Amino acid sequence: MNRAETFLMNNPARAWLQRAYEVPLLQRLGVELDGADVVEIGCGRGVGTELLLRRMGAAHVTALDLDPAMVQRARRRLARYATRVDVELGDACELPLADAAVDAVVDFGVIHHVPAWRDAVAEVARVLRPGGQFVFEEVTRHALQRWSYRTFLEHPEHDRFSAEEFLAELARIGFTLPRPAVTRFFGDFVIGVAVKPATMGTGRA
Repeated sequence: MNRAETFLMNNPARAWLQRAYEVPLLQRLGVELDGADVVEIGCGRGVGTELLLRRMGAAHVTALDLDPAMVQRARRRLARYATRVDVELGDACELPLADAAVDAVVDFGVIHHVPAWRDAVAEVARVLRPGGQFVFEEVTRHALQRWSYRTFLEHPEHDRFSAEEFLAELARIGFTLPRPAVTRFFGDFVIGVAVKPATMGTGRA
């Protein structure tokens, strides 16, 4: 992320939106994290991780980010949770976790930053246990083509996905959505909860 997006993602307005809007919406879509072992990809300064612990009932969260500065900020913010959280450097395309290691993976708008985004989705599938949930809020090509995004923010230029393409990739590798995903803001965002079945391939082409 560039400086503009870092500011947007790390300010009180964004934190309020996550608490007041995103968490209730995900709960209506069927997210179930009570007692779960969860990994959050792209944790930033740890606001989402804190919501997973306090509002959504996760027993433990492994919070990962590619930016060492964000990892340090998240560690300070989340220090009060002691043994319930680990904050580490981590690449969404090479998650530092064993196969079938966690009950849920949470993506608060990170995968659209990943040039090889299909590899990131495949990694989500790999580390989830059968029946595990992939909780996602993603920014689509529709949003990234807007003047404001193109002018002030930086994103991969190639292979951007629409909401339909993102959901199609989940279906291709075997995820199911017990409840339909939703789009918001004229298709700029796709939000949902996908479930890994008992048997699933690697998802890599």
